[in-house]
Amino acid sequence: MKSIIVHAGGGTDVLELAETPTPEPGAQQVRVQIVASSLNPIDLSARAGRLTAAGLQPPMSRYGLGWDVAGHVDALGPGATRFRAGDPVIGLRDLLFAGGAHADYVVLDESALAPAPTSVPLTDAATLPLNALTADQAIDLTGLESGRTLLVTGASGGVGGFTLELARLRGIRTVALGRPRDADRLSAVAAHVVTSADDLGHAVRRLVPGGVDAVIDAAVLGIVAHQALHSSGTFVALVAPFAPPPIRGTRVVVQEVFADGARLAELTKLVDDGTLTLRVAHTFPLARAREAHELLEKGGVSGRIVLIP
Repeated sequence: MKSIIVHAGGGTDVLELAETPTPEPGAQQVRVQIVASSLNPIDLSARAGRLTAAGLQPPMSRYGLGWDVAGHVDALGPGATRFRAGDPVIGLRDLLFAGGAHADYVVLDESALAPAPTSVPLTDAATLPLNALTADQAIDLTGLESGRTLLVTGASGGVGGFTLELARLRGIRTVALGRPRDADRLSAVAAHVVTSADDLGHAVRRLVPGGVDAVIDAAVLGIVAHQALHSSGTFVALVAPFAPPPIRGTRVVVQEVFADGARLAELTKLVDDGTLTLRVAHTFPLARAREAHELLEKGGVSGRIVLIP
């Protein structure tokens, strides 16, 4: 099968479209024939070698990229009973030492998979697993109940966008920090919209006196976003090295996303009922993975970039 692999971290030139062995499913595992897989910032970090340098990924002679899975069940391992061959599924590959989803096939534990949404094509569905599970699990970590306030940085992006929609579903009032060109779209979901991180603490406190109850820092602003948080509030960092210190009695936690097929199935239903919005900006074949990486690195993409075998 064809896979995007990396032998050593570096720039986009280290990406290689190679012929690799087709993986075989083990006990309670499923092999999925990939139809589409999103390209995410963590793929850029993995390609550059930053995950290995941080101790998050073991040194390997080669490794694959891609977390988001959307495709059809191709083969079942012993004891796998939740799906049948041909079923359209989505899932999250969260094991960094396992084969990546930027490939023709990937093997996952069946517990990491969910039925695909029925209202959108698999190309769109490929943008759901990583970003929506990250957003959902981050909101859980805040512990917020209905009526409380939440600052979401990076609200224009995939994680931020899902966070706003899921928070609204829970009755949480949000302040969205996003790009100026997205202000109208964000204002349809958030209680307040801020379009600049300059003096963010004061800007948010003018909207929410005393500061917000929690922050989900999808833009990785660290202490800049923490300044909007009231004393004893909760700060959820998505990238550990940029987590600010817990000053003023605040609680700082780092959210590490994990595969959860059962919850992903519930999120899929929210796509089908129109609660969650999927946005695809560009699609590329695997052979143009370098171009896709370069585009994502430039920033400012409205929606997700999707790779298609």
